[in-house]
Amino acid sequence: MYTRPPEINVTVPVGQAFDRVKHILFQPFDLGKWFVIGFGAWLAHLGEQGFHGSYNSGSNFGQQGNVNFQREFARGKDYMLSNLAWIIPLVVVVLVVLLALGVLFLWLNSRGKFMFLHCVALDKAEVEAPWHKFARAGNSLFWFRLVLGLIGSVLTLPLVAVIGIAVIGMVRLGAASAGGIALAAGALLVLIAVALVFAVIKMLTTDFVVPIMFLRGKNCLAGWGELRGLLAAECGNFVLYFLMKIVLSMAIGAMVLMVVLVTCCIAGCFMALPYLGTILLLPVLVFKRAYSLYFLAQFGRDFDVFPPAAAPSPRVMPPVT
Repeated sequence: MYTRPPEINVTVPVGQAFDRVKHILFQPFDLGKWFVIGFGAWLAHLGEQGFHGSYNSGSNFGQQGNVNFQREFARGKDYMLSNLAWIIPLVVVVLVVLLALGVLFLWLNSRGKFMFLHCVALDKAEVEAPWHKFARAGNSLFWFRLVLGLIGSVLTLPLVAVIGIAVIGMVRLGAASAGGIALAAGALLVLIAVALVFAVIKMLTTDFVVPIMFLRGKNCLAGWGELRGLLAAECGNFVLYFLMKIVLSMAIGAMVLMVVLVTCCIAGCFMALPYLGTILLLPVLVFKRAYSLYFLAQFGRDFDVFPPAAAPSPRVMPPVT
């Protein structure tokens, strides 16, 4: 039975996570250890890196631009209709390849999350041992996330289609309509709400369900069942945790941006490279993983993934002569 701890704090784990980063990566500094732990971190974040682009907000999309868009839209439609014989097979092949790569990345990512947690929790630079030890747990996490992704696609793709149909319809008419704007805005709000719910589920799974599976040897659904009881008892503290993570993410993002600017974007170019970028960002990734683990550990020894500190060796007194 869960016994409520005397106090849960969202700031104390920040200092503990900083100390964990120093202990694992800098005391002493071992480049080989960085590359081994970095491999687990790279797998744990495979396929999750976002893409950032810049957009020109100063373009003038007036009446002339709308006419040009309509002309190009009609030309593109005619071209596609006259070349469906090779466009459809090409699109199908591309979608199948992308889907297969997405599933493969999701499987590797699920196994990697346990590998990286193993390295952070036990301060061990290992790849083969956690890969085999947590094979069943990683596969269970993979299937849970795959089904969750399919459910998310079923819910979000129709909303995206509604937004696209509404926008294209207004563009083809050459004028905005109250009905089109309301339809697009309503679908967009629902899409944001759905995306937020799934983002929270993803965060809770990675931050807390994975450590519970790590400790118990349970499958993902059983881990979620245990977490649900914890959420029901400590909902307020988990809300504070979520808000604190937003603050920490903003602070970390600002620091990374500062490093990129100070180095004239050289650091940013290296961070964009697969694996090598993960090595450069390893202190950040270890901190974020350790923060969630130390927060969870406050709920009792049953939720603490870190091994107990070794007791000091008893001092042996010399015999009295």
